[in-house]
Amino acid sequence: MSSIRPVDESALHLAHRLTTPDVPVPAVVRPGPVPTVHGTWVDYAALDHGASTPALESVVRAVDTAVRTYSSVHRGQGWLSRVTSAHYEAAREEVARFVGARRDDVVVLTRNTTDAVTLLARALPTGTPVVVFESEHHASLLPWQPEDVHRLPVPAAGVASALTALDARLSALEDGPTPLVVVAGASNVTGELWPLDQVVRTAQRHGARVLVDAAQLVAHRPVDLGSLGADWVAFSGHKLYAPYGAGALVGRRDWLDAADPYLAGGGASAEVTRDAIRWSTGPARHEGGSPNVLGAVALAAACAAVREHRTAVEQHEHVLTERLSDGLRDIPGVRTSSIFGPDTDRGPVVAFTVDGLDAHLVAAALSAEYGIGVRAGKFCAHLLVDALLASTPEHTTAVRVSAGLATTPEHVERLLAAVRALATTGPGVEYTRDVDGGWVVADDPRDLSVELPW
Repeated sequence: MSSIRPVDESALHLAHRLTTPDVPVPAVVRPGPVPTVHGTWVDYAALDHGASTPALESVVRAVDTAVRTYSSVHRGQGWLSRVTSAHYEAAREEVARFVGARRDDVVVLTRNTTDAVTLLARALPTGTPVVVFESEHHASLLPWQPEDVHRLPVPAAGVASALTALDARLSALEDGPTPLVVVAGASNVTGELWPLDQVVRTAQRHGARVLVDAAQLVAHRPVDLGSLGADWVAFSGHKLYAPYGAGALVGRRDWLDAADPYLAGGGASAEVTRDAIRWSTGPARHEGGSPNVLGAVALAAACAAVREHRTAVEQHEHVLTERLSDGLRDIPGVRTSSIFGPDTDRGPVVAFTVDGLDAHLVAAALSAEYGIGVRAGKFCAHLLVDALLASTPEHTTAVRVSAGLATTPEHVERLLAAVRALATTGPGVEYTRDVDGGWVVADDPRDLSVELPW
């Protein structure tokens, strides 16, 4: 297989201008060229946004600024403490604006989506039925009390069948406690958007509440709790160009204020005597300990940037999504996956398999030979991937490409050419299994030592 030439940055810029709308999008931090096994260096093709996004340049600037006055939050009268506290609470307000929070909604700053969903799971009134599709990410599928969970199968016959199944299950639960419906805004495997407005309307007809797992949605589409009518939304900064360890749970406060604190400690406690503890209400109740101030600043900065440039972001991703979807479907031997059908609106995410090739081998070859970063496996959505691949027993895992602001049209074209070559002639070098069951180049000429950043 022929080697790949180093990318001509001027040509790359020209190709980008020719194939995407000439509207500026927020700039991301880029790693620069990476080595291939062919002895060349190529511009890194970031096609794993669904796992973690790079940082926006504006996010890095915001964190660098906040570091200069970093201090304790809510527990000091010093000037730096007051500044840092102001940053933290302003970040909470920015997150609220980003998801269209209602005036009485609470914004609890968490570590990530998993943390946010688990927080809500701990706060549910005893015996709350939880209705969740098996197509959910494990973060939304697993935190609930097993005896309270009502799982619905992965939709197999389109949106209408999914809504019918949800309606029937909620009808059966109407005489009991208020149910909670848990739904992803977008699939982390296929990128398809769930019909949130229809899910919410179905839930409300039966008096149920709704949690939207928006981890894979908010970077690609706006969320407005007020107009949508959902009760909570959870999302992560590290999938929103703010990889600093912060996320959020935003929504109704009644169940949260009535629940035991998520982390019992300073901040969560309003008053402690020898005989009793009076817990705080509002977000402080579930933010015990010193919070991740810099993570909150990063999350807010990302929310502000994406909100300001939402139209440009969507235009940029629309071009990438169409080319990825159409291009992969056109390659002989490549099978793409879908929950609701190929015409469903989706974010820039596609899962696929290549006939005759293990998914992890495809991912390894794309990285080593082409400088392309993708993901292979079941993507913490095992039940969904099993259902999607049920008709192709050759495969138990898939490859996922997920684009975003760090992705250029050249990256997409390189991916399509690489997948076509792999589907036609296979990898260009020899690979062996590693100790974790993945694949590595048998005789890798690259220096794989990593210089520590500290």
